[in-house]
Amino acid sequence: MADSLPPKRFALLVCLLHQAQISTRDQIIEMFIKRMSKLTAKAKEELERLREEDRTTTEHLIDVFTDVLQTNSEAESAETAGTSIRKVLDDAGGTARLLDQCEQVSAHHGDRYQPLVWRFYSSHRKALFRVIKTLDLSSTTSDQSLIEAMNFIIAHEHDPKKYLEATLDLSFASAKWQRTVIVRRKRKSWYIRQHLETCVFSYIAEELKTGDLCVAGSEQYADYRDQLLSWEECEPKVAEYCQRLNFPMTAEGFVEHLHTWLTEVAAEVDRTRPQNHELIINEKGEPALKRLRAKAAPANLAQLEEALAERIPERHLLDVLARIDHITNFTRHFGPISGSEPKTPHARERHLLTIFTYGTHFGPHQMARHLKGILTADQIIHLNHRHFTVTNLEAAQRDIINRFHRFTLPRYWGDEKRAAADGTQYELAEENLLAEKHIRYGGFGGIAYHHVSDLYILLFSHFVACGTWEAIYILDILMRNQSTIKPTTLHADTQGQNLPVFGLSYLLGIELMPRIRNWKGLRFYRPDKDTHYNHIDSLFGDNVVDWDLIATHWQDLLRVVISIQEGKVLPSMLLRKLTTYSRKNRLYQAFHALGTVVRTCFLLTFISDEKLREVIHRSTNKVEQYNAFEDWITFAGAGTIYERAYIEQEKRIKYTGLIANCVMLDNTLEISNALNALAKEGLIPTIDELAALSPYQTKHIKRFGNYELDLSAVPAPIADDLTFAIEPPKEPDVVEADQEALP
Repeated sequence: MADSLPPKRFALLVCLLHQAQISTRDQIIEMFIKRMSKLTAKAKEELERLREEDRTTTEHLIDVFTDVLQTNSEAESAETAGTSIRKVLDDAGGTARLLDQCEQVSAHHGDRYQPLVWRFYSSHRKALFRVIKTLDLSSTTSDQSLIEAMNFIIAHEHDPKKYLEATLDLSFASAKWQRTVIVRRKRKSWYIRQHLETCVFSYIAEELKTGDLCVAGSEQYADYRDQLLSWEECEPKVAEYCQRLNFPMTAEGFVEHLHTWLTEVAAEVDRTRPQNHELIINEKGEPALKRLRAKAAPANLAQLEEALAERIPERHLLDVLARIDHITNFTRHFGPISGSEPKTPHARERHLLTIFTYGTHFGPHQMARHLKGILTADQIIHLNHRHFTVTNLEAAQRDIINRFHRFTLPRYWGDEKRAAADGTQYELAEENLLAEKHIRYGGFGGIAYHHVSDLYILLFSHFVACGTWEAIYILDILMRNQSTIKPTTLHADTQGQNLPVFGLSYLLGIELMPRIRNWKGLRFYRPDKDTHYNHIDSLFGDNVVDWDLIATHWQDLLRVVISIQEGKVLPSMLLRKLTTYSRKNRLYQAFHALGTVVRTCFLLTFISDEKLREVIHRSTNKVEQYNAFEDWITFAGAGTIYERAYIEQEKRIKYTGLIANCVMLDNTLEISNALNALAKEGLIPTIDELAALSPYQTKHIKRFGNYELDLSAVPAPIADDLTFAIEPPKEPDVVEADQEALP
């Protein structure tokens, strides 16, 4: 910047300051939300502790009550009963003491943690007030009750009174919060000031997450409606979009289309229920599915793998990177971020060593000790900061994926139209905004969320906080994946689904087919309240699709998906607002209603189609295998990331994914060459044997020793196709079943 002229220098500084202010606002809001979440969690933990302490008191009161009832039943008259009962109460400590014990126990019943938030909130009160006074908060709906309550507590911030006169509309608060906040004194309603403050702060955090509140000058918490195209801009695109996805172009037609789909799927599942021996519905109407039977491996697979292992040469992991770079030239994307020509001597070698350093979690200081003076730790750090960005790492990744896609062999491994998403935890240093305690993994860190093709290759990775619902990132692959592999069906685990996600994915032309744990606890929705079934009626209960809500917000739904298609907004930004329940946000409710149709159709197809369950199980297993493969690559760091800046954490995930795909491409190349050599010897494998192979092979790859690159070695010419004649891979039978069941 010092070399720039003053006007350009000042303009850059203004832009930098403006962006820094936006990022700071987002970070302040994140800290505010996390702080309120932590206070709530502490209050709930305290409630459980108090309940445990009250257990003895509760048992004592039950014993006293039992004695009272027994004494009353044995008394000969009302007078003697009264005398005997009074004696029982006196022996138990007296009426006054028993009443105190009853109040103590009843205060902790009904799952009311709200009165306990104050004791943890008080030490943070000043900072929380400073946050809401600094940020420009406003409501995204016509309901201003929370904003008015916020202004009320700001006006009374320094008021020493315990009780404030009740003048607000607290309709935004739950009944439990209102019971905590409002008391009756002298025939009037009053607010307990400390509980009113904790209530308002809790709902500010909640509505910031749902998008019912927004912050001026923020990016993640701005009014999301301003980022969407207007309806006037969307309307000319509606006909082409609906025609491409085979949707009717009117609200009435769309609702009729969904109604027909749900009706036909439910009727077909009900008709075939007697033949579906895998589905069990007990006397209580609870469904269950028999466990999938494991398929035996092909008879000669072990001999084939042994023959391939003999023909695949041993190679160091660094040599794999150099070999794939010879083939794809992916290092051309790396260089000074300024855009000037690289002046670094031996740039290609240094870039490969940097990728290896960070992708394996070796770290620059430890790596420098193994390089015999080729690079120092400071030079490696400099290269990472000045030559590598998330963007150019993704560009290098795209080159490798596209080259992998040209091979014939992966077509036998899976369906390129399918991909699976799953997260794996990385330990983080605690002093950063992303780090959180993860409930499922039990560790403290962040989540690397991967999209893995059914062909095994990694398509896209994203680093997210542990407290984030992973489903919000599942559809980002539409915008972030620029490779030639374009999946249209996405699989995930339970974290990769909820009703708004099902609704949005359907409108975007994506079939969401997750593997859901405890799926029988999910609701099935009837097309109409008068529709009943002979065999599966108990699945639906009283749940009915709200067709009017879908029809009313048809334009709003289209506005969202067309804005996403036009690149105006990422799906994750919207789903961050739409995956949390909101009674105010009508767009959330519309996607929720649409999701009830789509998820019900999926669940009905899931319980009736065993082949579909096998495909889902197989695809989600592949992404879990990738996680294990990535663990093997990050051998030097035990899955821990020590960088505190988010951009560096994201780059760590990209580095590792780049190495993983290099290894997969190299394995595919070597397996193809070995298969061609076997074919010349007359040993041609079957389709089942080819399908059972995998590019996640590591036995022939070395990871340790002195790290030296030999860039003079040039790989032999590569053939993308298999040279032997064999029946080409067919689409699985389930794909046809999917198309029939899920239009």
